[in-house]
Amino acid sequence: MGATRLLASLRRLRPDPSASALFGRFQNTGPFPLRGGAFSRYGSSHDSLRLRSPFLGTCRQLSSLDGLTGGGGGHEDGEVRKGAVSIEGSDLHELCTEGGEDSLWYAPVRGVISLLDGYHEFTGLPWWITIASSTFALRVSILPVLLLQFKKMRKLSELFPKLPPPLPPPFSGKSFTEQFMLFRKKRLELGCPSYLWNFVYVSVQIPCFFVWMFSIRRMSLDNHPGFDCGGILWFQNLTASPEGALGCIFPILIGGLHFLNVQISFQTIKLAKMSGIFGLLAKYYKLYLDILTFPLLLIAFNIPQGSLVYWVTNSSLTLVQQLCFRHPNVRKMVGLPETTSPAIPKENRPPEKKLPTDDQVPLETLPPQKLLELALNLMNEQSQDEALPLLRLATERDPDLVKAFIALGQIYCSRGSLEEAAEYFELALSKSGEHEVDNIILASFGAGFSRINQGKKEEGIDHLRRIAQMKEPEKPTDKASYYTALVLLGSTLYNDGEKSEAARYLRMAAAYDPAVNAYLKQCEEE
Repeated sequence: MGATRLLASLRRLRPDPSASALFGRFQNTGPFPLRGGAFSRYGSSHDSLRLRSPFLGTCRQLSSLDGLTGGGGGHEDGEVRKGAVSIEGSDLHELCTEGGEDSLWYAPVRGVISLLDGYHEFTGLPWWITIASSTFALRVSILPVLLLQFKKMRKLSELFPKLPPPLPPPFSGKSFTEQFMLFRKKRLELGCPSYLWNFVYVSVQIPCFFVWMFSIRRMSLDNHPGFDCGGILWFQNLTASPEGALGCIFPILIGGLHFLNVQISFQTIKLAKMSGIFGLLAKYYKLYLDILTFPLLLIAFNIPQGSLVYWVTNSSLTLVQQLCFRHPNVRKMVGLPETTSPAIPKENRPPEKKLPTDDQVPLETLPPQKLLELALNLMNEQSQDEALPLLRLATERDPDLVKAFIALGQIYCSRGSLEEAAEYFELALSKSGEHEVDNIILASFGAGFSRINQGKKEEGIDHLRRIAQMKEPEKPTDKASYYTALVLLGSTLYNDGEKSEAARYLRMAAAYDPAVNAYLKQCEEE
């Protein structure tokens, strides 16, 4: 009845450009321009424009012409007013742009939807093949970014052994700024790429994944033409969520592919041999990714099957890509080093420091000095867990090996075990001779630092005053530790109200490092 009234009214209207343009849009078989929230307010029970679907093919219920003519049904002479085309008093352009689809963030989604539409119309392929093949084309298009990252990371691995550490070693006396500036200067001199190249491919792949996912999801929710029958087998309707027994296939595939990709990615990372904070973070990050399999499985049950086709295709391509780049022939083709061989040429590699194994020399047969050397090398590589047993074995075999006790103190101090650290430093002091200036400075500084941070300031100040009573050492490393201890001593005395004595020590340190003048000025003014 409503449709008959509408057609009768339209026949009585004189031709008008605006009305003709509007009617032409209703006759268009493409996507209806009004989507999302623009429909929800215009499907009430009273006479209005009722649209049950975002596409004309399912729009059959029109109750009256009031909405088209601004609520008046037309003028007395049957004309439709120019420029007054509206739906229940709302401007058509406002409705078309309602819902945020005119915002900047939605522009990439509109672009992808248009791209997929054009590709589908050009090829005539079913929608599920269109989605899968477009995903393949997307991954191929961003593959050069990954190859460029591989190239930069190979150069970084070759030059990394020649760079100083970005963070100052413990008790080196260097500030973080000085050490990092030295590291940056050397990196620029060698032409070493930045560490940020590690994240270039991820920064491109992740946005592309989400834009493609949101675009296909939008098309599914909007009942894009052909999506309701664009699938195959058990997923004929790409707009529907997984249903039935066969509906579990896509979610299980997504969870399984995610878990498998995580395991393959971490195969090249030897978590068992990583120690310190980086090893701990890597282990927890892998655990997080493993646990994430279950939330992804549940999420997949609530996503349209059109998006699941894209997600499964993308995860499958990630798996194939990882397996391909592990193959020696593929790595050679793209200029990557062999996974079993080091990236640094053999003639340019420094001598490796490896722990003896059972088929080589047992640890018990090594001299204490050799054990200490191996332990210090491990400490420089942030492998403190592996260095600890070597240091304990070295001190058992040679109780007078002072540097081993100092190294033990440094390890426990870095872990926050200040009581154990102070005991090892004080034990090293008791075994140091008067001529062992470097050992006395390091042990006294470590013991003073540990005691002060424990709250035992008097004991810590006594250790630091021992350093202040010594002559200035000649070696640069000992000199840096010497003046760092003076700064710590002056700061501690200043906090205890001994400003005159604190200023004296700070004045001595300022002669070596002018940056201390700022603290000295504050001390003298107060």
